[in-house]
Amino acid sequence: MRIGEKNTIPGGKNVILLGIVSFLNDLSSEMIIPILPVFIKLLGGGGIEIGLIAGLRDSVSSLLNVISGYLSDKTGKRKVFVCSGYLTSAIFKLLLSFSSKWQHVLLFTSLERVGKGIRTSPRDSILSESMPREKGKGFGIHRAFDEAGAILGTISAFILFWFFDIGLSSIIFIAAIISFSSILPLYLVREKKRKPIDTTLRINLRRLSRELRVFILISGIFALANFSYMFFILRVEESLTGKFAIAVPILLYALFKTFKVMFSIPFGIISDRIGRKRIIILGYALFSFTCLGFAYLNSLLAFLILFSVYGIADAIIDGNQRAYVSDLSKERVRSTALGTFHTVNGIMTLPSSVIAGFLWNISHEMTFIYGGIMSLIAVLFLLTIFRRENR
Repeated sequence: MRIGEKNTIPGGKNVILLGIVSFLNDLSSEMIIPILPVFIKLLGGGGIEIGLIAGLRDSVSSLLNVISGYLSDKTGKRKVFVCSGYLTSAIFKLLLSFSSKWQHVLLFTSLERVGKGIRTSPRDSILSESMPREKGKGFGIHRAFDEAGAILGTISAFILFWFFDIGLSSIIFIAAIISFSSILPLYLVREKKRKPIDTTLRINLRRLSRELRVFILISGIFALANFSYMFFILRVEESLTGKFAIAVPILLYALFKTFKVMFSIPFGIISDRIGRKRIIILGYALFSFTCLGFAYLNSLLAFLILFSVYGIADAIIDGNQRAYVSDLSKERVRSTALGTFHTVNGIMTLPSSVIAGFLWNISHEMTFIYGGIMSLIAVLFLLTIFRRENR
């Protein structure tokens, strides 16, 4: 940079560099994710253990997002949090590959998600500050790198397992090495110099509108239904034998990710036109259909259809819930609203997967019936509110 441009940052370059980082990191992560439930099972973990691991893994990063974002704002630093977050994840992925008990997986996957919680909010801030007039374009480019890495990672795990006969621990080790390589482009990322600010971390529900508080409550009910993907993987794994029991779930998980990528933008556009609430109701209903399908169907064709619908449901719910929270919140309390939403959903994630794991030990069908019924309850609540508003 030239003299006099100390407070400017190379927007497009930052976006591409952070995109490469996310591509490599997600390639690494998605090599691990589809094989993780089977890996836990091989190390002696049952339904409750898998539910506990999945719940902690999913909730830790959600809860830390708010804290890391606050600390980043308070200190005026972004890059140090981003670097330490990616490094933390890489270290614990490496340690995960040496696990010999399910308890090791519990510890290492939880700490690996700490890295995600540390880096996400500061990284998104750098992206936002890099292209202030083209935020949508910047985040879109970054998301494209992210999803491309995710799909390639899943396919890579399948190739290593099926064609090269590489064991699960070795696949995780290879993924960890790739994760370390994702840190290198961060050296070239430049952040805008900011002064520390005097701010307080606060989540105050009274500052939110009644409609928003009700929706956050309903989203929390759905979060109780939305247990970890691991149980969907296990459902397929236990219906097959031999190498197919590991290979087929990996491919079905890739199918799930592909459908999520394909339908995220179209349903975002549709929600802009017909309203978020209608689309979210559809997403909850599709998730309920998926759960009930997994409870009662047991064929490869059924699994192909159900994983596709699961991807569409996730595409609908993921972005539109956050967009709806933004719609219902005033600009001055928008961060508080989104922070509250993520915190509530993060808290609910742990009991959701633990309950699913407990029911799994009783009957596989009960896990999915539970998810189907809870998501239908969320649908009914939203429909009730929708009808009152129309009156």
